[in-house]
Amino acid sequence: MNLKRIFGGLLTVLGIGSLIYAAVLYVNNPGGTHDIKSLIIYGILGLIFFIAGISLIRTTKDES
Repeated sequence: MNLKRIFGGLLTVLGIGSLIYAAVLYVNNPGGTHDIKSLIIYGILGLIFFIAGISLIRTTKDES
């Protein structure tokens, strides 16, 4: 069991959760500037975590 793959999976799940939360904020946005700032923050962090997790999973070699 590779620790890098586990960490990559954790980052991917965290990124997906953050992107889903950003989508929920977008759907329920009444138009305030505070909601738009949090939408941008959660969206960017979710995208960074998701991309980092996927690339960490893809680049880690399986060693049996």
